[in-house]
Amino acid sequence: MNLNQWFEKGLTADQYISGMSVNQASMNQILEQFSLSTEEKERLAPLKGKGLKVIALSEDWCGDALLNNPILLKMADEIGMEVRFLLRDQNLELMDQYLTNGTSRAIPIYVFLNKDGEELAVWGPRAQQLQDLVVQERSKLPSQDDPDFNDKQKAMYKSLVDSYKVDENLWHMVANSICEKLVK
Repeated sequence: MNLNQWFEKGLTADQYISGMSVNQASMNQILEQFSLSTEEKERLAPLKGKGLKVIALSEDWCGDALLNNPILLKMADEIGMEVRFLLRDQNLELMDQYLTNGTSRAIPIYVFLNKDGEELAVWGPRAQQLQDLVVQERSKLPSQDDPDFNDKQKAMYKSLVDSYKVDENLWHMVANSICEKLVK
């Protein structure tokens, strides 16, 4: 399948959100509370009316998707970009074309298409500043053979996801990272 066919196969934002069973309330909370800054809107302005589309490879259990998807949707609204969601685990043929570091099915992955359905840019699964934060937090964990490792790792990820839900600075890190990829 070509990218346009994958796009057409995808769920609309409403279909994706209404089908969520894990992070729906938290994602909707960010969607309601996040607003693009004036600077972000100005950066996106040249993309208005360009007929852009984006395929969002995602799953509703993913903490990074919980953060990134509502930011993407606000950006899409701003520039009139159509968004379609594909569930990663049901679309491995496409997912495996966009592996992180060539090995990981990390999500979300956003495949931006121009008006002709050609790949314009790929973004994901995290803004670099967030990746740096995750690496920093992981470095504080005990070794994997430590009996407390699993509990401490779960606590670390819970803390990160909790901050994703309320930290506007993180929201704007994501928006700026996507802008950097899209606006050249």
